[in-house]
Amino acid sequence: MSVTKRSVLGLDRGQDLLAVDRAMSEMRAGRPVLLMGGEGAALIVSAELLDAGFVETLNTFAAGNARLALPAARLRRLGAANRKVPGVVALPTIDMARIEQLVLKVDGRLDAPVAPATAIDISALELTALSLIIPALVIVPVDPEAIADEPLVRVEVTAINSFRKKQVEELSIVGRAPVPLEDAPRTEFVVFRGGEGLRDQVAIVVGELNLDEPVHVRIHSACLTGDLFGSLKCDCGDQLRDTVRWMAENEGGILLYLDQEGRGNGLSNKMRAYRLQSEGWDTYDADEVLGFDLDQRRFDFAAEMLKQLGVRRVVALTNNPVKIGAIKHAGLEVQASRRVLGRPNKHNVQYLESKRDRAGHYIDMDVLMARAAPND
Repeated sequence: MSVTKRSVLGLDRGQDLLAVDRAMSEMRAGRPVLLMGGEGAALIVSAELLDAGFVETLNTFAAGNARLALPAARLRRLGAANRKVPGVVALPTIDMARIEQLVLKVDGRLDAPVAPATAIDISALELTALSLIIPALVIVPVDPEAIADEPLVRVEVTAINSFRKKQVEELSIVGRAPVPLEDAPRTEFVVFRGGEGLRDQVAIVVGELNLDEPVHVRIHSACLTGDLFGSLKCDCGDQLRDTVRWMAENEGGILLYLDQEGRGNGLSNKMRAYRLQSEGWDTYDADEVLGFDLDQRRFDFAAEMLKQLGVRRVVALTNNPVKIGAIKHAGLEVQASRRVLGRPNKHNVQYLESKRDRAGHYIDMDVLMARAAPND
């Protein structure tokens, strides 16, 4: 049996991951991707980033068979009450004004029946989630042979569907160094390649840990506005700094700083949601207008980070029951949990109440309000 140069060099290893990475880059650039699966093949294009100059070409390929794939959250906002699963709307003609109404407009309403989503549609929407763009796609069924010479990124449905799991399996430490902090001088930053989002993940190890005992752990999703700039719209910055300080003053701990801006929706979509919030929308309703459910984050890779650091038992520093459940589901023992409270103010009280009432966060508003500054 002959051995190809590709197999000798090992270049076939991780090809599925690479194909999805490339497809994510194409999605974020507004270029079409060829998605292939058991049901055939289709060109998929971000509805958010659809180029007017490309519409005529797409209409030629589509020959009246294009469709718009939308997640359940956006379909509910468009009038499909109680919708739980994604669906598609027929696009006899790819009309940018109509697509904008269905995808982005607050007052958009369904103007055609919603058909069931296929496996290709669902995988395509998963690709938008991985790419951190608005979850809406123009999908055009095609014969791959007819576009064999086109320089398109090609990706299999199975590759997209297994991408997150493989990211966890490939997770590895790529760098670590001591980084003394203002309130925690004995601190080490450990950088992991892989997981969620588009960048690396960081474990901040505070103090000297006794891994034979439960380790204090906080899973903290990155928040540029709160963590770095002190935004008053959330409590993230307070939670981040207070946790590190508390760990330094007690038995130490690990803060996992994860690339999950905007509950996993990405920074650009977070700003879109903030714009809606400034117009009076609740934080979760604003996300639903954009097509997002309560929370897009996953924490399986966070548990793998802890395992690679030698942690087996934890005291979870969180108000979020989903994080506690994810740690348990991954096989780690959660011996106890401890609340992490920020400071309420007139800009974030509604947000904190929504997290309590709609996402089930453990927040005692009476205790929280006792932390408010006198003028707030």
